Amino acid sequence: MKRTSGYVMCIVNPKSGASSRKFACRYFHRYLESQGHRVRVQVTTSLEHACELATGAAGDPDCALVVAAGGDGTLREVAHGLEGGDTPLLVAPCGTENLLANELGFDWRLETLIKAFEGGVLRPLDLGTANGKCFASVAGFGFDAAVVDRVNQRRTGHISHFAYVQPLWRTFWSHRFEPMTVVVDGEEVFADRGMVFVGNISRYAIGLQLLHYADFSDGLLDVCIYKCGGRIHLVKHSILTVLKQHADCRDVIYRQGKRITVRSESPAVKAEIDGDPGPSLPIDIEVVPGAVQCLVPPDAKPAGMRTRIIRSLR
Repeated sequence: MKRTSGYVMCIVNPKSGASSRKFACRYFHRYLESQGHRVRVQVTTSLEHACELATGAAGDPDCALVVAAGGDGTLREVAHGLEGGDTPLLVAPCGTENLLANELGFDWRLETLIKAFEGGVLRPLDLGTANGKCFASVAGFGFDAAVVDRVNQRRTGHISHFAYVQPLWRTFWSHRFEPMTVVVDGEEVFADRGMVFVGNISRYAIGLQLLHYADFSDGLLDVCIYKCGGRIHLVKHSILTVLKQHADCRDVIYRQGKRITVRSESPAVKAEIDGDPGPSLPIDIEVVPGAVQCLVPPDAKPAGMRTRIIRSLR
């Protein structure tokens, strides 16, 4: 980016992620200034505030780039604020999972941020809406959402991967798999007990290649439905997912589409979007193709499971 092309807006969530992961963002700020770029830093007070800041930046013709420093919730809201505009987005991962950042080829190293900035490679990023609420990565229904709900009830600030251990264990033993109905582009594809994931990215928590064939810029959302009635079945699905053999199994339904509806007669079925509690069912989901232009590292590819696990332990 040329010095005369406008200022860089840095939107920072001070509550997301470990403080050590924010050092790269601070040094990136210094790097931008050392290269003669004007930088404006805005600190968020809420996720809604992050969206408001991004919306303001998108409407400012003097803003050349928005850098979002935070977790998946922050990145989702910033992307939502930039939706439909020409202002590109550069993600600086500071959260726990950083699902979207990992899919785009980012880690928390300063060198990666500089490489993406200087490389100038832009990729369109699709977004999804669930009952009008934006998501950038994955929406989950059933077991996964129940875990997120437990974590959210205990959450008081920044969380680590270990914050999921007890909620995951308790949910494993107590969860009842309720029937759900899934409709993809007008066709009912599932009506049974199970787990449902709808997303825009291929890899989920700790790098599991859950939505095996997903491409964040293909104008489609991927749907992975696990037929599941109990713990034994859940363990089987987990093992096959780790081995990347689940997508073509007979008790897994995999589809792609632009409009997805998930509903259930049971009020106990919960939803989550990008790791945050989602709206109540029934939920209508639609894709927003090419909503945001993202700067990505040249030759970027999603981080695999081994890489993600190593990163989580640092």
